[in-house]
Amino acid sequence: MKNSTRTLGWGTTLSYFAFSLVINAMGNVLTIATSQKIHPAFLGSAYWTAAENGWNISFMGNTSVGLSIVFFAVGVLIAIMNMILEHKIDWLRFFGNIAFIMPFSFLIGIFSNAFNQWMPEAHGWPMVISYVLLNFLGVAMIATAISIYQRTNVVLHPADDLMQILRFKYFNGRAGLAMWVSYIPPTIIGVVALIAVPDFSNYGLGTIFAFLFQGNITGWADTRIFKNLKHQGIEVE
Repeated sequence: MKNSTRTLGWGTTLSYFAFSLVINAMGNVLTIATSQKIHPAFLGSAYWTAAENGWNISFMGNTSVGLSIVFFAVGVLIAIMNMILEHKIDWLRFFGNIAFIMPFSFLIGIFSNAFNQWMPEAHGWPMVISYVLLNFLGVAMIATAISIYQRTNVVLHPADDLMQILRFKYFNGRAGLAMWVSYIPPTIIGVVALIAVPDFSNYGLGTIFAFLFQGNITGWADTRIFKNLKHQGIEVE
């Protein structure tokens, strides 16, 4: 195996990465906030977010700090899983995953506090419909962010690195299929949380939308968002 050539300068690469990090955190929290402002179990969050926030509710007291801790802890476990799937110990990649988690978890906490303060409870169908669309937008933001920083391939969130490993190592570049398989860990996390506390407030239309379409939106964004940004440093035969 060898890495494909990098064609971008580091200044451009890091600019893309910083932008994608912010919209990913914002999209994740947007799915949580819109779900919490409507009747529980109606809308839900993005798939990974739903599972991790469910763990937060079940075991961490449902706080912004607890949510950040859960995101961090799950990220570490998935980073270890990634090394297993790669069949090699790559400490640079592992610590890159961890380096991603720290600012990401921090941004999650900031946006979580801000959105919960700014967004009123949904009253009436016009506001409910608006929140449903915002929730779907949040999922699309996550998928687009994944596309951008997977293409920069500097450091990745462990969950997105998992999807990328599956995508290029096992599924011939098929983003949708890789995303669905990468949902096995959050499914396990979510089931355990639901057994502990049967709270379905994180699961609903948005979760279904994310499960069905997030991977395909990532694949679509690869060719439509920042078209000149190609995958950098991907391992190829």
